[in-house]
Amino acid sequence: MLEGITRESIGSASAKKLRRDGYLTANIYANGVENIQVAFKRGDFVKAVRAKDGLTLALTVNDTELKVVIQEYQLHPVNGDVKHVDLRVAVPGQVTNYLIPVKTEGIPKGLKNKGVLMIFKKRLKVRGAIEDMPNNFTFNVEPLDREESILIRDIDAPANCRLMDRTDVAICGVMKAK
Repeated sequence: MLEGITRESIGSASAKKLRRDGYLTANIYANGVENIQVAFKRGDFVKAVRAKDGLTLALTVNDTELKVVIQEYQLHPVNGDVKHVDLRVAVPGQVTNYLIPVKTEGIPKGLKNKGVLMIFKKRLKVRGAIEDMPNNFTFNVEPLDREESILIRDIDAPANCRLMDRTDVAICGVMKAK
């Protein structure tokens, strides 16, 4: 289980010092839960995220166990390292917006016709309770030919959930290569 330390000061100078020492700063929040400013060892956080098997990530802060969902992250503009993470506490029964990852499987037939697979939405906004959320949306892109795409309106929302993106937004598609 991932362990975090509480940050005493939340200024930029202390955040820079923590980053220099190999820590990743984070903010943990939810409706009805007090905000917690924490720091995690960067390597431990990356290992925990890669090893998680569902949407939620288990962690402990000050001997308190929390299940959180990665809501947002900030990357360093030059080297691409994660600088800061926003974590939302997964409160059972509470209806809120979650960003669910998108995965594709298969090789589109449009690639043989000089097409390129483009993924436009890496995460879809879904409103519902955490227990109703899928771990990810997986799309089979094999039947897609050139100039075809999968739109929000082409997929079904999970039970007791609602897709919050506009229905005419493309998730992925095969475009003509230049």
